[in-house]
Amino acid sequence: MSGSSAIKGWTSLADPGPLSPAHARFQADCETCHTPHKGVEPVKCIACHAGTDFGTKASTSFHANATQCTSCHIEHDGGTSLARMEHKALLDPTLWRGPLLASNGQLSTAAPATVDALDCASCHAARDPHQGLFGKDCKSCHTLTDWKVAAFRHPSVNSTQCAECHKAPPSHFMMHFKMVSQRVAKSRAPVNQCVACHTTDSWNNIRNVGLYDHH
Repeated sequence: MSGSSAIKGWTSLADPGPLSPAHARFQADCETCHTPHKGVEPVKCIACHAGTDFGTKASTSFHANATQCTSCHIEHDGGTSLARMEHKALLDPTLWRGPLLASNGQLSTAAPATVDALDCASCHAARDPHQGLFGKDCKSCHTLTDWKVAAFRHPSVNSTQCAECHKAPPSHFMMHFKMVSQRVAKSRAPVNQCVACHTTDSWNNIRNVGLYDHH
């Protein structure tokens, strides 16, 4: 047996179970995640997931304060525990090593009984695209599989009150608005008169110009 095979051979005696599909290629390379005498260190997880946008997205921003990846993500069970964000996983506290945060802000080991009991705003509250007009009962319109509302119909294309629901992007409050946006749209309308330049089928569909992606 070669030296390399001998080193790999000991893993069969200490392997607690199969890895999740995403990590399956590391099954025989324990040192990829484990540090001898220390276990799994977050620095090794981050080395692979450094390009993943966990900290800035509203739905995963709680990762910004995480210190130990394995407190939630458990391996060697074939992927049956929490390997990626799944709303149903929030209903099963056995998939978490740490306590859950209850709706009152207190730590709890109890999970909601049904998906309908989840507090959407507790994770998706970085910004409210509805500007407080529709309340916090997201589930009254949205589902967990698709945020698009199937029955949604935009108000009349002749409506001129776009600013009641929509907020202009930061570029519209800079010199970019006068130097680029207004020139492209051939309009000197103020920022809150969205309808003067935009149509309701797409924000990049500029009136009398067509599709123009300049942001």
